[in-house]
Amino acid sequence: MEPPSLDEYTDISYVPSEPPNNFQSFDIYIPTPRVTSDEQPHHPPPLICFIHGGAWRSEDKLDHTGLARRLASFTGYVVAVPNYRLSPRETTEDNATRHPDHAKDILRFLEFVITWGGPYGTNVYNSNRLCLMGHSCGAHMLSSIFLEVAQGEDPLRPSAELLKSTNAIIMSEGIYDIDLLLSSFPTYRTWFIEAAFGRRSTYGEASVTKMKPRVECHHLQWLIVHSKGDTLVDEAQSEAMYQHLLRDVPHVTRNFGELVEEHNDILKGVEFVKLVGQYIIDHVPPYT
Repeated sequence: MEPPSLDEYTDISYVPSEPPNNFQSFDIYIPTPRVTSDEQPHHPPPLICFIHGGAWRSEDKLDHTGLARRLASFTGYVVAVPNYRLSPRETTEDNATRHPDHAKDILRFLEFVITWGGPYGTNVYNSNRLCLMGHSCGAHMLSSIFLEVAQGEDPLRPSAELLKSTNAIIMSEGIYDIDLLLSSFPTYRTWFIEAAFGRRSTYGEASVTKMKPRVECHHLQWLIVHSKGDTLVDEAQSEAMYQHLLRDVPHVTRNFGELVEEHNDILKGVEFVKLVGQYIIDHVPPYT
């Protein structure tokens, strides 16, 4: 069967502003519905949202156009890729963008897409069937939203509707325990951690392995992916997160042995798309 053709829409603002802010916009890739001879009614497919990495300070949604197209073609689902505000490489108190600001933008994006529906007022995806993907620091952002801090303020609390609409979360090459990361890669402190989180003696409060699943999230399916070839983020991160979720989450799976490419290279090939694409089809079917 031929892969579906795609309609693509770019630079859609999820936070209204004038002029529009590219850091608070997203692109969307919509498979053209196949025409069937039996005239079955068309059901809008689920929506996949991919949150890119880049150490909280780099990358753009356009860097992942190829991945989005491959995911949409493999699954037949709509794929959206947002930007978010980044931490400047030269950070001052005047220009700092620090956690949780990046994740706040992702939360705004997710709340937007469950009410938006599609371009030109058309309902091109099922907003009740979301699959979220986070790569590297994107995995930390999604975890910060769908897990909750043990005490204190909760600035990343999602709406009840978003919690209900999210069916699965896939995290690849993720950063979860920042102190553990710095024990393996001490130079990351000055490279990007201080810019994203500020200077601290410990980053335990920002480590999602210290956070608990929200009570409304027990229906969620979690998949943690890590490549054997990743030299930028070690497997200890994903193992720590897997063990953490395993204590409190009913549905968590890991795949640490199938991929062999480098940290970002996994996103450029077909094996990653096959792995996560089949998981998405199996765990977030087109409709129920």
